[in-house]
Amino acid sequence: MAEHKRVRVAVNGYGVIGKRVADAVARQDDMELVGVVDVASDWRARVTTERNMQLFAANPAAADLMRKSGLRVEGTLEELLGTADVIVDCTPKKIAAQNRDTYRAREVKFIMQGGETHGSTGHSFVAEANYASAIGRNATRVVSCNTTSIVRTLTPLKRAGLLVKARGTLLRRATDPWESHLGGIMNTLVPEAEIPSHQGPDAQTVDPELDIVTMAVKVPQTIAHLHYWSVQMTRAASKDEVLAALRTSSRISLIRYDRGLTALNAVKELTSDLGRPRGDLYEVALWEDMLTVKGDELFYAYIVDNQAIVIPETIDAIRALSGTEHDAAASVAKTNASLGVGHLLA
Repeated sequence: MAEHKRVRVAVNGYGVIGKRVADAVARQDDMELVGVVDVASDWRARVTTERNMQLFAANPAAADLMRKSGLRVEGTLEELLGTADVIVDCTPKKIAAQNRDTYRAREVKFIMQGGETHGSTGHSFVAEANYASAIGRNATRVVSCNTTSIVRTLTPLKRAGLLVKARGTLLRRATDPWESHLGGIMNTLVPEAEIPSHQGPDAQTVDPELDIVTMAVKVPQTIAHLHYWSVQMTRAASKDEVLAALRTSSRISLIRYDRGLTALNAVKELTSDLGRPRGDLYEVALWEDMLTVKGDELFYAYIVDNQAIVIPETIDAIRALSGTEHDAAASVAKTNASLGVGHLLA
């Protein structure tokens, strides 16, 4: 990759994750957003104009349709790749894998999202766990929202020498809020067919040493995911010791049930009141006063915002692949400051 003052970043797919990644890239003083790619010509693509972003089409046919709808299209994905150092693929599941060969042929570093397999890049990423192993690579995959939360919360316990094994139950929201009129579930719960659910093995692609089993259930709401965890520790420990370990992660925000944050909607209302863009919750919001220790057993619960939690990870992955920052802590701190991560509550 040629040397540039700022890393030139393209985003392919301007949906739930893509639009958030694009906004976050634009906030970084060491990155330049050179364009976003899509195939749609509805209100979502038109937002790019309002945000002064350069819009590109996935292919010539899409470009024609977008231009006919009145959108200004600067060119195609192939043309955009000529100006990008790193491309973040936020296209729908399985489409990204089809783009992989194009990125490789153009020798552009690329980042996949958690809907793709570990094999699509050969590397899976969570900043506080394995940043160093991504430095200078040609590609990585930022793991899914739930997997990101799992690695974030278990890594500080592991660093503190407290972790033996973890067993979790995930209550997964049924769909994204913007498309809840198109699908989702109503008046039922849908268990995932296999135990472990895919999130446990996925976490092991980031840290193979994790002894972890997950079970998941889809529930009829669209606010966020809710996790319950039972952890076997290496020894008996105090609650204060566990909380001290969790506080070493800047991307875990400890919240309190006794301050009125008693449900998912209350926490999301808080993020909106704090002025977070789109009410996004970038951190794992973990209930401090609910957390319970019984000897060498630990129990806790937390909230995962599937639209937002992977955004800071993606920004750090860009720095790691481009090699502009070799210090994981420095990148995490820079990203946190730009997005206001770690300031959920006073």
